[in-house]
Amino acid sequence: MTNRIEKVFHQKEKEKLTIYFTAGYPRLEDTTTILKALDESDVDIIEIGMPYSDPLADGPTIQKSSMTALANGMNLNKLFEQLADLRKITQKPVFIMGYCNNVLKYGTEKFCQKCAEVGIDGLILPDMPMHEFKLQFKPIFHQYNLKNVFLVTPKTSEERIKEVDEQEGGFIYMVSSSSTTGGSWGDSPERLEYLKRIQSMNLKTPRMVGFGISDHAALKMVNQFADGGIIGSAFIKALNADDLEGSIKGFIKKIKP
Repeated sequence: MTNRIEKVFHQKEKEKLTIYFTAGYPRLEDTTTILKALDESDVDIIEIGMPYSDPLADGPTIQKSSMTALANGMNLNKLFEQLADLRKITQKPVFIMGYCNNVLKYGTEKFCQKCAEVGIDGLILPDMPMHEFKLQFKPIFHQYNLKNVFLVTPKTSEERIKEVDEQEGGFIYMVSSSSTTGGSWGDSPERLEYLKRIQSMNLKTPRMVGFGISDHAALKMVNQFADGGIIGSAFIKALNADDLEGSIKGFIKKIKP
């Protein structure tokens, strides 16, 4: 697992891209179709979203996709069933993203065990408190060889960022603003200053920038100051259920021409 993640970030000259999609959207059984198309595209890391009824950090696009997926019948049992052949589909790093409540309700150890069985590399839980992670979750994650990715924002203190860096979570998720997902990148001196400030800290953990990246120009820009970019909302908007594979590959080619 560690080798899959390390391999991505050893390619220093490459513009690296992470794609997020919501499991069970646009249709319940589309999860594996999307995985296959992303594996065949110029994508470096894949994030699979666990649909949740109260996704506080998500903007309207991802919220809507979560509601649709839940209405389609998506749940964690179904997701793990769909991921049973994950490592026959792709050898790219795959993370599951969602909220702590999903994991706790399912059972933390049971959840981690299932992740390990199907070959998940790590988890991204935006509402994970650092104290609770160290006390309760970290030993279980370590047992099942799962990385935990923490988020930082422009308002995160240097002390907190260094603490996140010490957790060796595969990568640090740099939220480009303090708002929800799906905003526009725009010409923002504040965001540029944020990227430069974190870059100057010389952290040991790779950094991926998300929230508001929707085109090649934004991806190219963040790759100058971090180790890659994350796209979620723009990708979900581009999904065409009538030509799912074609819409995915077409979108990635526009992002990484």
